[in-house]
Amino acid sequence: MTLASSYDQLAATAKVVHFLPLLAERFARQRLQAVARLDDHHNDGKAVVLFLCTHNAGRSQMALGFFEALAGDTAIAWSGGSTPADSINPIAIGAMQERGVDISREFPKPWTDETVRAADVVIIMGCGDACPVFPGKRYENWNVDDPHAMSIDTVRRIRDDIERRVRTLIAELD
Repeated sequence: MTLASSYDQLAATAKVVHFLPLLAERFARQRLQAVARLDDHHNDGKAVVLFLCTHNAGRSQMALGFFEALAGDTAIAWSGGSTPADSINPIAIGAMQERGVDISREFPKPWTDETVRAADVVIIMGCGDACPVFPGKRYENWNVDDPHAMSIDTVRRIRDDIERRVRTLIAELD
C-alpha cells in the first residue's frame, strides 16, 4: 500500500518515468522508516531533520546533501516539497559537486504527514503556507533564496549560506 501510494504521488508529476519504480521504492522506504519511528518500532536515538521547500529541487536538496555529508551517521535527514519539480536543479548539482557533495542521485519528492510527524526538526525554506505545521515540532524558517533560474554565482552564494546554516544546526543537535 505504501509503495503503491508512493508510486502514485511521484507519477503525478513525473515527466520521465523510466526510473519511477526505483524512485517509488526509495520514497516508500523513507515513509516506512518514518512510520516505524512514529510507532516506536525503531528508536535509535538519532535526531531526524526534515528539509522542506516548494519544489524540493534546490534549497532542500542542498541542505540534505550537506547534512548527510557533515553529520554522517549521527543523525538522519530527509527532504520534501509542497509541489515537487520533475528533477533536481542542475546548477545546484554542479555547485554542490564543487564542494565534493553529490546530490545527483536525489529526486524531488513530496513531504508526507508521516515524515513531518517523525521529524525532530523541520526546516522550512520558502514554502510558506503550503508547509505543514504539527504541534510539538521544532520548526526553523530559513529565509534562503530559491536557486531556480539563477546564475552559478548566485547559486554558490545560496549554497554557502545553506552550508553555514547546516553546520550551525548540526552543532546544536550535538
